[in-house]
Amino acid sequence: MPAILEARNLVKHYGAIVAVDGVSFGVDAGTCFGLLGPNGAGKTTTVEMIEGILPATSGEVFYRGEPAGDRFRAEAGIQFQKTALQEFLTVRECLTLFRNLYPRGLSVDEVIRICALEKLEDRDNRKLSGGQQQRLLLAIALVNDPEILFLDEPTTGLDPQARHNFWDLVRAVKASNKTVILTTHYMEEAYFLCDRIAIMDHGRIIAMGSPLQLLQEHFEDVILEMPREDFTLDPSSVPFQLLAGSEQIEISTASVDATLRYLMDAGVSLKHLRIRPRNLEDLFLELTGKELRA
Repeated sequence: MPAILEARNLVKHYGAIVAVDGVSFGVDAGTCFGLLGPNGAGKTTTVEMIEGILPATSGEVFYRGEPAGDRFRAEAGIQFQKTALQEFLTVRECLTLFRNLYPRGLSVDEVIRICALEKLEDRDNRKLSGGQQQRLLLAIALVNDPEILFLDEPTTGLDPQARHNFWDLVRAVKASNKTVILTTHYMEEAYFLCDRIAIMDHGRIIAMGSPLQLLQEHFEDVILEMPREDFTLDPSSVPFQLLAGSEQIEISTASVDATLRYLMDAGVSLKHLRIRPRNLEDLFLELTGKELRA
């Protein structure tokens, strides 16, 4: 099955600055594709060129095998990171306003149900919490019943509970055979929602694949974590790799049993030890050498 969306060699210049430098990828229908990168990596510029908000310096965008045009605009939904809504309108009135912009789509009642806004439909949109506001913006992005949905850092600033609730909504939307393009700063979010991810840095894609595939390609170890004060050994004398942080000691090892035995024989307290697999945060640091939220 051909990709529902293709970006082919997208380039964006701002004078002498190259913001996006030859980005290409395809997105299969019914999947969630994530774009990850530090601030300034070019991911938002890439998405805005695909959406048609920014003109590309060069390159092409194809939707269902044809240059993106009227059909793409009719079948796409976009949730921007921030949207200024008309003041003094209730949730239902906001949705009615946007629904009337399209000749076809879901009913206002339907998007209220999908985004769990029943108890908020008569509330002034200015009086919504952060999580409630994002649910309303998602509902607005769904009013035209889009085939492809763009989410630009949709959970930035939300508390953990609101973030997880929003993830559940996105998974429910995707389960109805929608295609989702997600930009995010949260590794856990990308791992939870995305079938494939592309990691960008300096305007280019530096890695692409499923989260599990990328982790397997780059790592064969696991990480043991403990408070720095519990690690009483000379770091230069241990037979394993140490990844020292400010408050935590991280031990990289391919053999958990042998490493635990060594630590116990050396009298190191394991009371606060935590064992975790490699994650996307590790991968990002491995590839870019910088924190994702830099």
